[in-house]
Amino acid sequence: MTKFQSWALLEGMSDTALEAIALRRAESLTAIVQKELERMIISGELRSGERLNELALAQRFGVSRGPVREAMRALECAHLVTTKLNQGFFVREISSEEVSEIYDVRAVVYGFVCSSLADRITADEISNLETYVQQMDEAISSGNSAEYYRINLHFHDETVSYSGHGCAAQTYRSLVNESHLTRQRSLETAERMQESNDEHKELVAAMKAGKAELARRLGEDHALAGRRRWQASLSG
Repeated sequence: MTKFQSWALLEGMSDTALEAIALRRAESLTAIVQKELERMIISGELRSGERLNELALAQRFGVSRGPVREAMRALECAHLVTTKLNQGFFVREISSEEVSEIYDVRAVVYGFVCSSLADRITADEISNLETYVQQMDEAISSGNSAEYYRINLHFHDETVSYSGHGCAAQTYRSLVNESHLTRQRSLETAERMQESNDEHKELVAAMKAGKAELARRLGEDHALAGRRRWQASLSG
C-alpha cells in the first residue's frame, strides 16, 4: 500500500474508527511499558522504595507520559508499585512479616506444583530444567549473582508452567512478584547460590524419577530454605 493510499484510507474512516485505532495503539504501548517496568523491578534495576519518575521513564521508552502512567497503575494493581499522596509512584516495599507469610504460601503452592509435575513431566521438560541448573552452576563459578538470579527465575517459572495448573501458576507468580527483592538479596553469595542450586538438582531428580511425594517435600523445603537464606542475608 502506498503512502497516498494509506492517507486515503484514513480519511475515509469515521472518527469513531480513528479513535479506536488510537486507543489500541495506546493500549499496546502501555502493555510494552508495563512489561519493561515489571522486568526492571523484578531484576532489581528499580529498587524497593524507589520513586518512579514518570517524565524520565517516558523519555527512556520514547513514549508520552500517558502510557507510563497507565502502566504504573496496572503495576499498582499487581502489588509491585504503590502511590503516595502528592508524591507519585514508588516501587513497593513490604514488611518482614509479609515476606515471611509469602514464603509460607509459596512453599505450599510450589510443593503442589512439583508433586503434580512428577506425574506428568516430559523428557524435554526435564532436559530444559537440567539446562537451567547447569547454567546456574556456571553463574556461580563466575561469581555472577545477577545472572544466577535471572536464570533462577526462569527455572521456577518454567516449573509452574509445565504443571499446566493455571490457578497455581498465577498464584505463584503473584507471590514471586511481591517478594522478588528479598529473594534476590538472599542469593547474592556463592554459598547461598550453591545451596539453592543443590536443592534444584535434588528436586529435578525427584520429578524425573516420578516420585511425587518426595518432589512435594523437596519443593516445600526449597521455598522454606529460601526464607532462611533471606533471614541470614538480613544479618549480613
